[in-house]
Amino acid sequence: MHTPSPLSSPFKPLTIRGRMLLPVVQGGMGIGISAHRLAGTVAREGAMGTIASIDLRHHHPDLLAQSKGVHDQATLDALNLVALDREIRAARTLAEGRGMIAVNVMKAVTSHAAYVRQACESGADAIVMGAGLPLDLPELTAGHDIALIPILSDARGIAIVLKRWLRKNRLPDAIVIEHPGHAGGHLGAADTEACHDARFDFPRVLADTRALFADLGIADGAIPLIVAGGVNSHDQVRACMVAGADGVQLGTPFAVTAEGDAHPEFKRILADAAPEDITTFVSVTGLPARAVKTPWLEKYLRNENRLRSKLAGRTRACSTGLNCISTCGLRDGVERFGQFCIDLHLAAALHGDRAKGLFFRGAEALPFGNTIRSVRELLDLLLNDRRPAVLPAAG
Repeated sequence: MHTPSPLSSPFKPLTIRGRMLLPVVQGGMGIGISAHRLAGTVAREGAMGTIASIDLRHHHPDLLAQSKGVHDQATLDALNLVALDREIRAARTLAEGRGMIAVNVMKAVTSHAAYVRQACESGADAIVMGAGLPLDLPELTAGHDIALIPILSDARGIAIVLKRWLRKNRLPDAIVIEHPGHAGGHLGAADTEACHDARFDFPRVLADTRALFADLGIADGAIPLIVAGGVNSHDQVRACMVAGADGVQLGTPFAVTAEGDAHPEFKRILADAAPEDITTFVSVTGLPARAVKTPWLEKYLRNENRLRSKLAGRTRACSTGLNCISTCGLRDGVERFGQFCIDLHLAAALHGDRAKGLFFRGAEALPFGNTIRSVRELLDLLLNDRRPAVLPAAG
């Protein structure tokens, strides 16, 4: 396989655990939106590519065949660990020794500890953990030389993690600071109204975090800070760096690249979505989420209040058997949480099913509008403000 010449960058490299990277991180997107092809391609360019760990069997027909009709959680978990191992190894091969391969693990997922252990054993370079405070991540990775990167949204959450980890003589190798007002997927705010609270603004969080470092005796620069959410241009990257960030993380712009692991129709739905087509709602975890208003989501939101009153307090067996989320609004009958099966609808989105899919998406316009470009072109635009000479017509 031909290895492209390294991309230049006017910005200081992002250094994580001694590895010098381009200061752009590809965020983890599940189910299966960022698997080996996307993560490996990003890493081959010299950046950090990220595999979303949950339910990767959807990329492996033989594992799907083995799980057909199975509702035993242990069996499904075992198949998904096989899929994760395959994806990490394939991404490493594609990366050709460049960049870093990270695995995103959601703390809120029931089997998060098993995913972390598998990522370590399969040779991932980093674990990125969000959707909850990753307080036990140092213990879960003990004995492995792997970068640990929590995703948090404000200085308060960062302080909790740092103080707990310091007692274990471990510091994060980087911290992702995600703004819930701009990111897609599950958001780190208490409710939809809180997503735009000023405490999440990047300059404030960066300044407060560096002050926290000083209070805790952590040397300035010892932990790189990576901001995520709303970054869609070279000017945005530069502004983040000027504000004190060491790198930026993007999700949706990578999801729609030519190398993205999702179905072409998935990419088309995300790329064509106008601002009015994107909504924030309460997910099955009880936290806000942001996605495209597809027919299924619009119907669900119209019936949300009725479903909550009808299903509240009624526990039921998980319809898939996966029991993916540790506390699920639908399975556990939690009235204030979302009342739908997130695994079912994210899997439909992966395969481009507009009628049934849940299509997570960031709030901002995409760097290339509604055209689909390559990972390399996206990185070149973000880092060097270079656009391809000719953009193809939309559609």
